[in-house]
Amino acid sequence: MRRAHLAATAALSITAAFSTSQAQAADLTLCWAAWDPANALVELSKDFEAQSGHSMKFEFVPWPNFADRMLNELNSGGKLCDLMIGDSQWIGGSAENGHYVKLNDFFDANDITMSDFIDATVTGYSEWPKNTPNYWALPAFGDVVGWTYRKDWFEKPELQAEFKEKYGRDLGVPATLAELKDIAEFFQGREVDGKTVYGASIYTERGSEGITMGAMNALYSYGFKYENPDKPYDMEGFVNSPGAVAGLEYYKALYDCCTPPGSSNGYMSEGIDAFKSGQVALQMNFAFTWPGFESDANVGGGKTGYFVNPAGPDGEQFAQLGGQGISVVSYSSQQEAALEYIKWFAQPEVQAKWWAMGGFSCLKSVTLDPAFPQSQPYAQTFLDSMAVVKDFWAEPSYATLLQATQRRFHDYVVAGNGTAKEALDGLVRDWTETFEDDGKL
Repeated sequence: MRRAHLAATAALSITAAFSTSQAQAADLTLCWAAWDPANALVELSKDFEAQSGHSMKFEFVPWPNFADRMLNELNSGGKLCDLMIGDSQWIGGSAENGHYVKLNDFFDANDITMSDFIDATVTGYSEWPKNTPNYWALPAFGDVVGWTYRKDWFEKPELQAEFKEKYGRDLGVPATLAELKDIAEFFQGREVDGKTVYGASIYTERGSEGITMGAMNALYSYGFKYENPDKPYDMEGFVNSPGAVAGLEYYKALYDCCTPPGSSNGYMSEGIDAFKSGQVALQMNFAFTWPGFESDANVGGGKTGYFVNPAGPDGEQFAQLGGQGISVVSYSSQQEAALEYIKWFAQPEVQAKWWAMGGFSCLKSVTLDPAFPQSQPYAQTFLDSMAVVKDFWAEPSYATLLQATQRRFHDYVVAGNGTAKEALDGLVRDWTETFEDDGKL
């Protein structure tokens, strides 16, 4: 009923609001990652087809191959994609290299206002340069790293009593990363419901972006900063600050103490599997996974709880931004029809339906609806998480910056090579070299 309330306006005639003058019917291809939200978008887009007369095709690529496949497509000037839902980190390179159509004039002409969207998603998914009113995408799918926990395990009286005796506080949602580690240690190797379980599933994958998307949640909340706020690309003492070092040490300690066997190369799908199979009490993952847990036979039905990435030792609290914006590809021969799709998708009625179908809308009229926090068990956690997000570099050289981070973090956290300080000192050198090559230093 709550979902129905939020989407009530979507039951009205969207056709009446869809007044774009339509050119000849076109075949549009939308490119995105292959995951559950993409399947929901296929269903949602049937309304657009019915109203516009255009036909929608979809090219979905599994996450491990998504960036390579689609960035190659853009860099080669390929014409496969008319619409691209690209990762937030792509925005700088796609803008500067001319892959995306700049949308400012289109937004102005169609009364699409960026202040109507969650501020962090506009900065993260749409703007380049950052914090300037230059828009290359419409916020399409809000996402952020958060945590799930086995609420049914936490509520077991015998575990509550044992935890209270050991730690002097109730077994519940952790307020700090230190408390999270205590909980993970408490469950590590414990028998629950006749099965040996483990503390936490966290990101450790090396090949694409996994360990970076995981470790940053600790580093941010321990005081890491990408650069001097007063001097762009000045990283010494910020990337490798004492707080950042402590944050990376924390992440390694959590990996060493409290993860299941075979956790040396895990990312989103491995976390989903670990949680659904009952291996772990805590699981780090992007919010897109949450609807699937609610409907799962093993962990749905009130067995799963959700919480924001906890605060660090000094009270700082941040979470790694995920999510994507939707852009018109500059090489498309169907740009007019692609812009029609964006106008349609931006409508409040469509955005309400998008949320109801499992998409994470970024439109404030949806997320600030009084019924939103009760619309799903994870809705309030999504709102609270989106209020504290930070994102990785969105520079045109982000892939090189990311590869260096992946290597440095994995070598220290998983392989145990060197110290956290050495890893971050090395990262400063790597990133400095990249920005020097780019002419920014």
